[in-house]
Order: sequence, then structure tokens, then C-alpha cells
Amino acid sequence: MLKAGGATALGLGVGGVGASSLAALADTVTLPFANGERPLVTYPGKRPMIGLTARPPQLETPFSVFNEGVITPNDAFFVRYHLADIPLNIDPETFRLEVTGNVATPLSLSLQELKDNFPVREIVAVNQCSGNSRGFVEPRVAGGQLGNGAMGNARWRGVPLKAVLEKAGLAPNSVQVSFAGLDGPVIPETPSFAKALDVAHATDGEVMLAYSMNGTDLPWLNGFPLRLVVPGYFGTYWVKHLNRITVLDKEFDGFWMKSAYRIPDNACACTEPGQAAAKTVPINLLPVRSFITNLETGAKVPAGKVALRGIAFDGGFGITGVAVSTDGGQSWSSASLGPDLGRFSFREWTATVPLSKGEHVLMCRATNARGETQPLQARWNPAGYMRNVVEATRVVAV
Repeated sequence: MLKAGGATALGLGVGGVGASSLAALADTVTLPFANGERPLVTYPGKRPMIGLTARPPQLETPFSVFNEGVITPNDAFFVRYHLADIPLNIDPETFRLEVTGNVATPLSLSLQELKDNFPVREIVAVNQCSGNSRGFVEPRVAGGQLGNGAMGNARWRGVPLKAVLEKAGLAPNSVQVSFAGLDGPVIPETPSFAKALDVAHATDGEVMLAYSMNGTDLPWLNGFPLRLVVPGYFGTYWVKHLNRITVLDKEFDGFWMKSAYRIPDNACACTEPGQAAAKTVPINLLPVRSFITNLETGAKVPAGKVALRGIAFDGGFGITGVAVSTDGGQSWSSASLGPDLGRFSFREWTATVPLSKGEHVLMCRATNARGETQPLQARWNPAGYMRNVVEATRVVAV
């Protein structure tokens, strides 16, 4: 729902894309959970987005965008920062990526050297925030109260991380690789944002140093000029403004791996509501998930044959089927899958269902190549991560 609301103009100067004022709109959107009112705001390079915080900017994609196609436009792609001191001026001519640590030959690479001297890789992959959909979690948990729009699917182009690490020469006793970017804390006591991957994962040929998104340079707020792309993994690993790679001979013990972004160490990544997990592990693969995109709860549709459309995705095993229900999950029928853009991408699905006059609870449920599917009942964990319950869309046929 849109309604009039006050909004304050903010400013964000961004070198390389031109300084610009943030023009906030006099509108809000109300997400369908308690305290769900949010401002609609615009930032440089972005269409009106759902604003969660301004410093640092956290912007959620309006859900209607996902009905425009399986590729999320750059100007509508969600934005998530952890630290408020974000870079406002980066010269791509002087930018360097430093590769150091447990390597034979430390590297200092320019953007042009990355483009000219290494193999090029392109992949379509979903980036989903760990806290996507947290606002729907019951009982409520702390953290950014996001709707379903902290995700996006893009065509990423760049250099395989494997190739850069091979150029540097990993020492045989290397254990993990850590990654850090140009954003930083406002006060020294705040831990700098850094993530890590096991060496086997970092050298699998799929993890990428991306400099292009959907055929153009990375948008500023999505990591210009270089970001880590970790296909199939939650966005916390997709470090923006990437400028430091460090090879380690032991497990990385930074705050953002050791303490933050952890899930219960069990098959469902869940606990009983209100209970802490006995043991945790770092968050990792995306669970299988699907949405109806062309209808929202409260919609009125003509009775008869009704077209449904949506998206499905998982952590890289590939979507093999989507089923739809018009009676709240009592019965199911198969949907048709659209073109396959790769196992890490959104997969479009379509279906035509008969709806008699009255109220209907529409659902979709995806299955991947490992036979994993979505639970009918929501699971809970203290951080509100990993939501992938079968979602319900309530409509009225008239």
C-alpha cells in the first residue's frame, strides 16, 4: 500500500558515477507484517527502493520487480552494507586488488590487469541476503525487518578466483582465504567486515571476482569496481568493493565468521522458538525456495482460468520442479518450468489454474535435483535466517 508520508532528503556523493542528492519520495510502502511501514527512497543509480536504513544504506527491492523477469535490473537490485563508512570516491585507474598471505608471490592487480590477464567467466546467480524475509518470522527476532525483496538474480562477469590464487601460488598448508573491501567501521571498536572461504571452495572455479553486472560495470552500491561472487551461498560472503584477499594457514577467526552469521548445526538450521542452538556453523548454501510473483495477497481476479507466474531457486543443485496449490496445500498440480539460465539462477515457472468464485489460498512449492523441497511450516532460529517455508498468497476470485 502506498500512502503519503514525510521523507527527509539525504545526500550521497559517489565518485565515478557523479555526485548526486538522494531524492526521497513522499511515499511509503507497508510490508505485510507488524511495524512494516517503510519509506520509498531513491539513491544514485537506483529506482525507488524500500529503505530500511540510511547509514549505511540498506535498500530492499519492491517485490513487483521480480515479476518483470528472472534477471533483476541493476537499478532495482537490493543493497546491503554492514558498516557505515562506505567508500564515496574510488578511482578505477588507481584501484588495486592486493593478494597476500600464505602465497608464493604476493600480487597487486589493477582492474585492467584483471580484465586483460586472466580468463573471463560469466554466470547467472542469485544473491540473497541472509536476513531476507526476517520480518515474517514468528516469534519475532532482532535484526533488519526485511520483506521478501532482499534478493536478486544477475548475470555476473569477471575472473575466476581460482585463476588469481593460482597466479599467486598457494602454499601447500593453506586452509582458508579471507576477503575484505573498502567499506569500514566508523569507530575503531567495530570489527572490520571480512569473510572467509575454505581453500577448496575458493578454488572450485565458480567463485568469481566480478567487475560486471548485467552487461555493465558494477553499480556503485552493489560493489563497484570489484566484488566477490559466491554462487549458491548467501550474500554475506559476496564482499563489495573488494580490495584485499589474504590466504591463511589456519581458520579465519574474525567476528563476521566466528560470531556473526551463524546457524544451528542441524539438518533444518532451526531450534524451538526462543531457544539458542547447542552448536552453530557459518551460514552457507541457499535452501530451495519459490514465490508467486504476478499476484499479491488481497488481489481480486476473474473467476475461471487464472495464470500464475513465479520464480524458484536453490543453492546450486538446480530446480527440477514446481508444484502449485489453490486450496492451501491440500492438493497440488505441476507448473511448467521456463528457460534454464544455470543452476544458480532464478528459474521462472508458469501455471494456469481454475478458480471458482470466492477466496483461495495459492501456494507454490519447489523441488531441486537432490529431492529437497520447502517445508509447509516455517522453521525458527534466533537470527531469523534461512526462511524457505511455502508462502501463501490469498486472493479472491470474482
